[in-house]
This record gives sequence, structure tokens and C-alpha cells, in this order.
Amino acid sequence: MPKILLLEDDRDMTMLLQTLLELEGYQVQSYDSKRPVPGQVEEQKPDLALLDVHLGGKDGIQILQELRANPGLAGLRVVMTSGINLTEECLRAGANAFIVKPYMPENLLRLLTKVLQSPADQTQREEPAKPSAASFPKFL
Repeated sequence: MPKILLLEDDRDMTMLLQTLLELEGYQVQSYDSKRPVPGQVEEQKPDLALLDVHLGGKDGIQILQELRANPGLAGLRVVMTSGINLTEECLRAGANAFIVKPYMPENLLRLLTKVLQSPADQTQREEPAKPSAASFPKFL
């Protein structure tokens, strides 16, 4: 059962993601804004981190660079997310994948599966879904 660390500062989003991921069989840990991210990663030892680019006033890309610079954490799979399409910036910084908010739960789950099944140093590109009117309420 893969373990995912949610590095997301929006409480409602965290609760929705935690519920979704636990229903899919993942172990889920949530972000503690009072502690540095690298320390949380070292302690939790997740298989993957879902990292928001704008993490409560902190720069998610800078956090990613800190993780990549730490030899003990450099191999962590990281999927970054934001309401702004920062795919290229995040992939250049070392993210394994990027997904734009809002996203459909099935797109996130598909991307997480691809990243977890790929080598830790491989990047994945997610094509944005074209939502239909019927699927609009399913966005996260």
C-alpha cells in the first residue's frame, strides 16, 4: 500500500484528497505547517509527495529543490499541483509530474499510478482533461 504525503495548505482540499486516496487504498499523511517539509518527509518516508506550488506562503518549487538537494530525499517521487499551469517550471525543478487544479479525481489517480510505477527519476506529462458539463461537480 503506497504512502502519500499531502503537502497542501488548503484544509478542505486536504480532507477531500485524503478521503479519495484512502478509498483507493493509499496510506495518507498530511502536511504540518509548523514543521519544515524535509523533516516531515524524512520522518514519514512516503512513496510520493503531492506538493502544492503555493504552500501557505512558501514556494513549493523551492521546497522541491531542497528535497532534490538532500541525498536522502532526492529519490522521492513528487507530483506538483497549482491553479496556474507551471508544468515546465516544476519539471525543470525536478518534479516527476505536474497537474493543474482543478482536476478530476480520476486524472489525479491515473497520474499517481503512472508516477508510482515509473522509475523515481522519470517525469510524466499529464494532458489536461476537457471537462464536460456532466463532470463539472467532480473536480477537486
